[in-house]
Amino acid sequence: MTDKTEISEGVQPAGFPLFVVIWNQMQGMSTPRFHIQMANWLEGAWEHGKTRLLLMAFRGAGKSSIVALFAAWLLYRKADLRLLVLAADFGLAKKMVRNVKRIIERHPLTKGLKPDNPAQWAEDRFTVRRAKVSRDPSMQAKGVSSNITGSHADVVICDDVEVPNTSDSAEKREDLRERLREIAYVLTAGGTQLYVGTPHDYYSIYADCPREEIGEELSFLNGFERLALPLLNEEEECLWPEKYSPEDIEKIKIETGPNKFESQMMLRETNIMDGRLDADLLRYYEDDLAHCVLTNKYFIGSAEIVTSSAWWDPAFGKKSGDSSVLAVVFGDAGGNYYIHHTEYIRVDQLLRESEAVQQCKAIAQIARDYRLPNITVEKNGIGNFLPRILNNTLENMKIPTRIRDVATRKSKEYRILEAFDALLAAERIFVHKNVQKTPFVMEMREWKPGKSRARDDGLDAVAGAINQSPDRLASKPRTGSYAWPHSLPSKAKSDFDV
Repeated sequence: MTDKTEISEGVQPAGFPLFVVIWNQMQGMSTPRFHIQMANWLEGAWEHGKTRLLLMAFRGAGKSSIVALFAAWLLYRKADLRLLVLAADFGLAKKMVRNVKRIIERHPLTKGLKPDNPAQWAEDRFTVRRAKVSRDPSMQAKGVSSNITGSHADVVICDDVEVPNTSDSAEKREDLRERLREIAYVLTAGGTQLYVGTPHDYYSIYADCPREEIGEELSFLNGFERLALPLLNEEEECLWPEKYSPEDIEKIKIETGPNKFESQMMLRETNIMDGRLDADLLRYYEDDLAHCVLTNKYFIGSAEIVTSSAWWDPAFGKKSGDSSVLAVVFGDAGGNYYIHHTEYIRVDQLLRESEAVQQCKAIAQIARDYRLPNITVEKNGIGNFLPRILNNTLENMKIPTRIRDVATRKSKEYRILEAFDALLAAERIFVHKNVQKTPFVMEMREWKPGKSRARDDGLDAVAGAINQSPDRLASKPRTGSYAWPHSLPSKAKSDFDV
């Protein structure tokens, strides 16, 4: 595009693929075919005005080197451009800037861009010879967590902003997203964003579909033009056979483990921390609980529901760091479990009612909605007085749900494994789509016994509900379990007053 080119009149500017080949020849290196593919894609996007770009390539593919050449080529095409590099930390961003400086100094097409003033050629920022006067440098480096307020850029390059240190917990992932949203205030109108990296988590910013369990309605980079280059294509052919032999690939698989290989080499969003429970074995449904008046039977879809269990793992106060969660689980005659509802209870601090009363009212309403015959309250420090308050609330609201309080003696890790391990392997756990929109599935993906710092309150509540249900995979029900009684008053709908 002529408006993006600052080349002497009558001189045809070199295309980016040629720019790359010239540089590699100077370094005594050949140019892999897929590097030409990257170069063609980047040049085509720039020439056609595509301003939202995501380049993903397997680890070790040289994508950052290609992007550094691309940055130098952009300044060769238009010296007045302002580029900002964001990386997971300042050191990584400076590395990119140093690489671009080295290219400008040595590439035969860009040598004239180096300024005479050494002050304009710093380690983390530089300004090339340009006609436009600007307080912003031609290129500067910033860590993604640093303050970029006041900066302005025509091109923002996000180079490996997602790494384990910025994505290994829900809090870090949300913080990363918030930081990256700040780019909108830095980028000039019509400016270009280029993300470069590999996914490090199932909830990656690079995911091509939204993750409902973290509240996404659209993927984080929705609308971005994408180029993904995994190590192996669909025919299991290696993209860089000159560097990676079949033996090398097998060695990488063994040394890194399947999850990390899938994430870093095949570009599939996977938790590289090897969570213990396989959430991909969950099966989802959208049917509501239905009651047949004539037969007094309950159904989810075509499955007859014969057991109902609810477990409340209470918590008070934001300072505790725990969530107060009620889990409602149904079971059918075939031994399948339906995680129908998980309520992460919220309270209004402005109300005059105590937090305990507010939570008990929320629990009572759910008991009414799903006609729960029993609710088990985990009796811990705060759970000692809650059964009495909940009983009073249920009586005042005329809801005939019984309360059972238990003191758990088994470790949380044992309870979770006992509930999920065999059932997941047998693919007998079904999850309602509304539950998928809560943190429950994310908790399952990230749970690691013995060393997990991730939240697990919903996971623990569901485990409690499953463990107290009759075990349809065994010949005898678990001690203390309940069958779902059918003696409650019934109507066709489930949202009624009992």
